[in-house]
Amino acid sequence: MSGEYEDKPQPLIEHLIELRRRLMWAVGAFFVAFLVCFYFAKALFNILVQPFKWSVEWAGLSHRNVELIYTAPQEFFFTQIKVAMFSALVIAFPIIAQQIYKFVAPGLYKNERAAFLPFLVASPILFLIGAALVYFFFTPMVMWFFLSMEQGGGEGEVSIQLLPKVSEYLGLIMSLIFAFGLVFQLPVVSSLLVRAGFITAQTLVEKRKYAIVIAFVAAAVLTPPDPVSQIGLALPTILLYEIAIYTARLIERQRARAAAQADSDEEDTAQAPTSQEADKA
Repeated sequence: MSGEYEDKPQPLIEHLIELRRRLMWAVGAFFVAFLVCFYFAKALFNILVQPFKWSVEWAGLSHRNVELIYTAPQEFFFTQIKVAMFSALVIAFPIIAQQIYKFVAPGLYKNERAAFLPFLVASPILFLIGAALVYFFFTPMVMWFFLSMEQGGGEGEVSIQLLPKVSEYLGLIMSLIFAFGLVFQLPVVSSLLVRAGFITAQTLVEKRKYAIVIAFVAAAVLTPPDPVSQIGLALPTILLYEIAIYTARLIERQRARAAAQADSDEEDTAQAPTSQEADKA
């Protein structure tokens, strides 16, 4: 493609060449980020363990060392690979999103590009907000809930302590981050659907009761089987649904104002020749 983004039609072979180029950039960015993240995999894993340390302090067990175990020789190695892949995806996402936009942009009109760009920026920001909520609040709270089930031992009871496996702890925090990150995309997805004309704000209002039920069902599926994390995901989902309704109403008001302005301009254009003819007469 010559120039920034051309609107002229292109043969299929040029589309395939362009797709290959964008894929190479995206995969290359992910691969480079993966190599760097794998080198620092242990340090990154220790960062992810920090919420567990906070939960230990919340449970009043700060005197105890925070320990995780692995029961298979290869378990921690594959855990480090997962950490590196997860971190690489987060780091490389801006480049991947940019390549997706550059491939899609030539098929969009200028006003569509202008409408699409804010969502491209908002999506990773909302994902990071959801991930931060998991890291600083929900993971410590969930781990505190599990730590509260420990038994200290003594007369008539055995000592039971929580010793998480590295793979299971990573799976827990990654599932929570992905669940919250995806849920926080709700305003973006709903806004795009409203702009495309598939749904309206009134539709979202009418389906609110079903959305609340779906929020709790999705929370039960996406989170560990404990009430703390399930309610913790369902409540932000409902709040984000209300934000989506408000955003949809704003979009509809902007559309109505733009339509009214366009009608006004057409009337002015239609009246201009009449005024000129009256002056000549």
